[in-house]
Amino acid sequence: MKRPYVTLFILILFLGSSSSLSAFEGVAKHSHILKCQTSCHKVKNIAQALSDKETRTECKTCHVGTGPSPRSPFSPPSRILLAGNSGTIKKPVSATPADSSHKSQAPFPTGKVGQKTGGSRTTPMALVPRGEFVMGSNERWDDEAPEYIESVETFHIDLHEVTNANYHLFASATKREPPYHWSEGNIPAGKEDHPVIYVSWHDANAYCKWSGKRLPTEQEWEKAARGENGNIYPWGNEWSLDKSNNPYKGSTGTQPVGSYPEGRSPYGLYNMSGNVWEWVDSFYLPHPGNTIPRAEYGKDKRVLKGGSWFDCLSYGCGLSAPTFNRSFFTPEVKNNSFGFRCAKSP
Repeated sequence: MKRPYVTLFILILFLGSSSSLSAFEGVAKHSHILKCQTSCHKVKNIAQALSDKETRTECKTCHVGTGPSPRSPFSPPSRILLAGNSGTIKKPVSATPADSSHKSQAPFPTGKVGQKTGGSRTTPMALVPRGEFVMGSNERWDDEAPEYIESVETFHIDLHEVTNANYHLFASATKREPPYHWSEGNIPAGKEDHPVIYVSWHDANAYCKWSGKRLPTEQEWEKAARGENGNIYPWGNEWSLDKSNNPYKGSTGTQPVGSYPEGRSPYGLYNMSGNVWEWVDSFYLPHPGNTIPRAEYGKDKRVLKGGSWFDCLSYGCGLSAPTFNRSFFTPEVKNNSFGFRCAKSP
């Protein structure tokens, strides 16, 4: 897992430098699609935003809220290890933002995902239209910053993760080695409709190609999870304990792919937060404009998105991750909290 422990002070310094802002001079003109139109969403004003979101009424409405909320995994630990430094500093913990009342960017697909999906090469997909959206965040780990305007072309993406039943068809048809915990190649009893786990990036990529699809890019995945307006969670901006399969619930493993319909993303996707981390077809590289060095960056590692049922906060990945959360591993790694879903271009 990633270990993105870095002081916000360093983040502010690099965002404040003119050399790192050239790619983001156009951010202000796109404010019509941002959660609010205050300085906190304009990268060059991030230092002022730390104060504004606690004091200005229009900022507090968006970022702080008006009442108590459950403890949120969006909030990082209060003590963060300094990058390249053995010391620690105190870092303010942000209050949970209020949930914004915005409409979905596209209606939910008409096909329903039940608790019994069965095995098939084709699974229900959602259409995500081309266009701009908010990607990244200025308020947590350094590899998630800076928040910026990204765009993608129209694509389709699976409504849910690839299931054990789906993967069994693939493994049987291609003679690919099944996940190691499948005794004699058989799906664990009662887990047919759970997301497949113990699959590497190579396994995921091969499955998607076999099914006539491909892995989504990190940008596509994030738009599908958070919509155009930059949701913190797939369902909105306010943490909810009961909208995902997350460690706060005392979860001990995966749950069926059609679980938590109240936690769907703006495009109707299930389990884009929690349940399993999802491999995407992107290398672990910094966001545009991010100049903070990180030894882990490189094309030898692939990104995973979405968080899982497992408590990995000690690795800096967050609990029931926000939509902008990133993790990474070399593509050969298999884990009991790693899965995937597929995408397809029109």
